[in-house]
Amino acid sequence: MVMTMVTSTTGSDNERPILYSFRRCPYALRARLALAAAGLQPGVDLELREVALKAKPPELLAASSQATVPVLLLGACAGGDSAVQSPAVLRESLDVMRWAMQRSDLASWWQARTPAEQAAIDALIASNDGPFKHHLDRFKYAGRFGSQGLAEQQQHRQAAVAILRDWNRQLEAGGWLLGTQPSLADWALLPFVRQLRLADVTGFDAEPDLVALQCWLQRFLNSTELAAVLAEPWAPRSIWRSPSWLYHLALTADWQAARNAGDDYRISTRDRTLEAVGFIHLSAAHQLAATAGRFYGDLPAGAVKLLCIDPAQLQAAGLNVRHEPAPGTAELFPHLYGPLPLAAVVHAETWTP
Repeated sequence: MVMTMVTSTTGSDNERPILYSFRRCPYALRARLALAAAGLQPGVDLELREVALKAKPPELLAASSQATVPVLLLGACAGGDSAVQSPAVLRESLDVMRWAMQRSDLASWWQARTPAEQAAIDALIASNDGPFKHHLDRFKYAGRFGSQGLAEQQQHRQAAVAILRDWNRQLEAGGWLLGTQPSLADWALLPFVRQLRLADVTGFDAEPDLVALQCWLQRFLNSTELAAVLAEPWAPRSIWRSPSWLYHLALTADWQAARNAGDDYRISTRDRTLEAVGFIHLSAAHQLAATAGRFYGDLPAGAVKLLCIDPAQLQAAGLNVRHEPAPGTAELFPHLYGPLPLAAVVHAETWTP
């Protein structure tokens, strides 16, 4: 377990644990399942920060050199700009799950299990996180492994199914991996079996000798537990707005035109160009809602894109950002004096208030 110990994880808002997550990642999914089962809620007991894996915020990179999700910070300030004396950092999903079970394990996933059962749980998870995940990746993402990966794709599928048949035999006795009640093993494995099915629904459902496992998975797919952690507030559709980035609200048509041309973006604000204004209007994260309401509030859904901008890339391109007051107010807004390079936009998504 990669962590240091802290004495408390509750209290004021800036002492709440911070969870970096990605809604579709099976590792992050099983961590959210455990946290939810322990009675924790985003916005109440912890702060959830949804990230884009292709645009990881600096705060995540600072918390974990692995830069994978989930990452759970204990005792860190919610603002992300400071920490309370050596915060504990859990960088593995299983560590997050066990931390949650230590807080509350009313469903007896782990704490109430005998040493023999805990050893069996560990063995099942090792089988999943090792061999099964290896074959799953090489089946689901065969193209990432070149021509050899494509040639061996079905071999990896067959190897993954062979592991499922072993699990199926365990499930036949009571419907769960360790008998008649779910354990940590079930919730740790199910997100990965779900991922294999999603890669080939027809083939998975038609696979022989997996009746118990298919029922086990279907029960999970229909469960309130899964539905909860795939929806708000556990799985927001928009990424967390890092205070380390700058932002620009763009008309979708303007942004698409710049991308299609492969040229710098040159719109200052709605219906006004860089050349007309002299700079491009940007916002800090906390300024976005007011800016959107004032200038874009009359537009239909989908008409506006949120551009997330890395200031370091602007600086590397020799571009100047000044923080200047908006007309009629003392509030300072960032202004970009020059065109916005497409490469500096680390993420773009449809704006949702």
